[in-house]
Amino acid sequence: MKRSILLSLTLLFITAAFAQKPDKPDAAEVLLKLKKLNFLGNVLYMAAHPDDENTRLIAYLSNETLANIGYLALTRGDGGQNLIGPEIREGLGIIRTQELLAARRVDGGKQFFSRANDFGYSKTATETLEIWDEDQVLSDAVWIFRKFRPDVVITRFPPDERAGHGHHTTSAIMAEKAFKAAANKSQYPAQLKYVDTWQTKRLYTNTGRWWNPNMTGEEDGVLTIDVGTYSPLLGKSYTEIAAISRSQHKSQGFGSSGSRGESKEFLEYVMGDEAEEDIFEGIDTSWKRVKGGEKIGKIVSQAIEKYNPAEPSAILPELIEARQAISKLSDPYWKQLKLSEVDYLIKAVTGLFIEAVADDYAVTPSKEVKLSLEVINRSPINITLEEIQYAQKNDTTVNAKLIENKDFAFSHTYTIPENAAFSQPYWLREEGTLGMYKVEDQTMRGKPENDPALQVKVSLSIEGEQISYSVPVVYKWNDPVGGELYRPFAVTPPVFVNLNEGVYIFSGDESKTVTVDVKAVEDNLKGKLKLKVPSGWKVNPASYDLAIDKKWGESHYSFELLPPSEQSTGDVQAVVELDGHEYSNSLTNIDYDHIPAQMLMNKAASKVVKLDIKKSGQMVGYIQGAGDAIPAALREIGYEVWEMSESDIKPDNLQKMDAVILGVRALNTNERISFYMDDLLDYAKNGGTLIVQYNNSYHLHADHFAPYPLELSRDRVTEEDAEVRILKPDHQVMNYPNKITSKDFEGWVQERGLYFPHSWDSHYEAILSSNDKEEKKSPKNGGLLIAPYGKGHYIYTGYSWFRELPAGVPGAYRLFVNLVSLGADKPADTKVNKSN
Repeated sequence: MKRSILLSLTLLFITAAFAQKPDKPDAAEVLLKLKKLNFLGNVLYMAAHPDDENTRLIAYLSNETLANIGYLALTRGDGGQNLIGPEIREGLGIIRTQELLAARRVDGGKQFFSRANDFGYSKTATETLEIWDEDQVLSDAVWIFRKFRPDVVITRFPPDERAGHGHHTTSAIMAEKAFKAAANKSQYPAQLKYVDTWQTKRLYTNTGRWWNPNMTGEEDGVLTIDVGTYSPLLGKSYTEIAAISRSQHKSQGFGSSGSRGESKEFLEYVMGDEAEEDIFEGIDTSWKRVKGGEKIGKIVSQAIEKYNPAEPSAILPELIEARQAISKLSDPYWKQLKLSEVDYLIKAVTGLFIEAVADDYAVTPSKEVKLSLEVINRSPINITLEEIQYAQKNDTTVNAKLIENKDFAFSHTYTIPENAAFSQPYWLREEGTLGMYKVEDQTMRGKPENDPALQVKVSLSIEGEQISYSVPVVYKWNDPVGGELYRPFAVTPPVFVNLNEGVYIFSGDESKTVTVDVKAVEDNLKGKLKLKVPSGWKVNPASYDLAIDKKWGESHYSFELLPPSEQSTGDVQAVVELDGHEYSNSLTNIDYDHIPAQMLMNKAASKVVKLDIKKSGQMVGYIQGAGDAIPAALREIGYEVWEMSESDIKPDNLQKMDAVILGVRALNTNERISFYMDDLLDYAKNGGTLIVQYNNSYHLHADHFAPYPLELSRDRVTEEDAEVRILKPDHQVMNYPNKITSKDFEGWVQERGLYFPHSWDSHYEAILSSNDKEEKKSPKNGGLLIAPYGKGHYIYTGYSWFRELPAGVPGAYRLFVNLVSLGADKPADTKVNKSN
């Protein structure tokens, strides 16, 4: 039983990272895959986040060494910042997951994850493991070791403070522990139902001049690899391939330029059998490694010698002979891995194209979907399509001979099972903790993404050899600009409900309108819509009767929500009652050109906050940076917010604002900000309040962004509950229009702040001080700096307003309103004419 499960799991790990678009390998890719078929060696690269991986080394080991290489990222990068859109947390984790898969499709690696949640920056492994469940993270690492069976493990970081991030350090610590635990049958014995124990041969750290500035590669225990080699087969150096891979991390702004020539990587010995020259030293990576495999190597070598790009199908006899020999192997791991590789090659050299397309991109359980199957043999090889199978049932016997370059088309109507799971990313289906996602199914752990929602299996006879291929059902269409486009097919609930705001702030006793957008995912939707509200809150009306005639039709409903008299925080949830079931799924479409479209179907809930808050002023200008939800948050408390484009930033428009705010990392992401920085500073000098939120000191587009000198740093306070000390309790910003006390710093999320200035001119007043508990001797005072400037004020703040306000943190709202209100004594002006 264990072996059959192992075969299935191995295949799933092999196919999980395939793109939705059918693969059409060229002649060079076919030859590369042929050569990899003759190499039996595995490497696992291990780090903490998307973008931590060394794409140079992965590209080299995959395409030059020909190793089967995977990258284990402990997290999906949910706690980072997003430079391409508004998504944070779970949405950003989905984007970065798909960016990793896109990168692996470029450099040739596979992708794995643990259940650890990226909760944000952490300074030490101790802090990290206070939030992550150490046993669960180690269990996941051991699971990957046992499933992927790496001969060599390479960590990106050292297991100490040199790693620069608690997550980084922890990833190296987990690698060392998993190296030992994976071979111990008493460790995580429940996994042995599916896999065997595994002893990795050696563990190295991908060290270098980051950790050891004077490294030459001649040190004891250090291996040097020149990854800058040029591949005539691929027409690029591995460093050029790596740059393309690295550039898939667009949400992190990691676009990279390719390099040519020598490029050394250093591997420093950690544990296991130490190698002197080569990481695979002492490991048989030929077919001799597997009992009965020696003849397979000879057959594949013959195919490589015989391969002619102009006539690829000529090597089919060798591939079939190799396949038959592989099928007889007793080693289940190598048998399944190499069968998948040889089957891929058979499909490639025959030009076999198989595609299953749905008539819509989403269907609900119990409903029908029309499927169109296209199969075409683009070679003179004798191929017969024998059977078509839909989701492991509904077999259709065909027995159709596939004539060279004659398209075979077949249509079928399939009913989605009533118990089919929705296509919500599997790690988000159940509520986890701050540090860990909840995934009960052992066989799902480690996978980068969901299995396809629906697959079609075609069984073929290829020159008498019985071979089956499973392809994911996709949706495709023709775009007038983009041409043929694809997206994954999804199973969804019958209805989506979206609240218009992520947080509703009530500063008085008046009611607010809560609008709910309802989208039908099937025809003739009839049900009842209601809001579930916290105790003490009132909603009117109690419910609406829904009736939407057409699939993808939308209706909009408004409720009046009345807060309690006292301060209160809770969630309001939109629910649709339909045929005896309740549905409360929102829909967030994540759609970027560099990754497949994704559907996030979280609970349809928003934060509601009744708080004691006063505001002053009315007009706020906002200049977007990396994208955040602060403008919406300010509107919630009654400000009129003008999200200003470059053409709007003119002196006559600015002088009408009570405050002007630069979005997070605006100085990093807005390439033209230097051209209007003088106007912004003049606005403050002439009586306005200019608020600049955090920026990274790297790659600033404006050197002159403050009226007096201040120097940015990487100082940050990562503990969201770290003590905040008020240095200037009598300053206006601590008293008007809201009196700020220590209670206002309760309930913050993820972190206090980041990239604080560490030195500044005497014109600035440091208002607050904070530090993580292990840094009591080095308080961070630069998180909120205020300088009078001319008739107005300049504010630089590294506190994480972009996280706190969308999370509905009451004290964060009160203090941020005070920042905006510094300019409230400016005479009121007429309404802004945005056409100016």
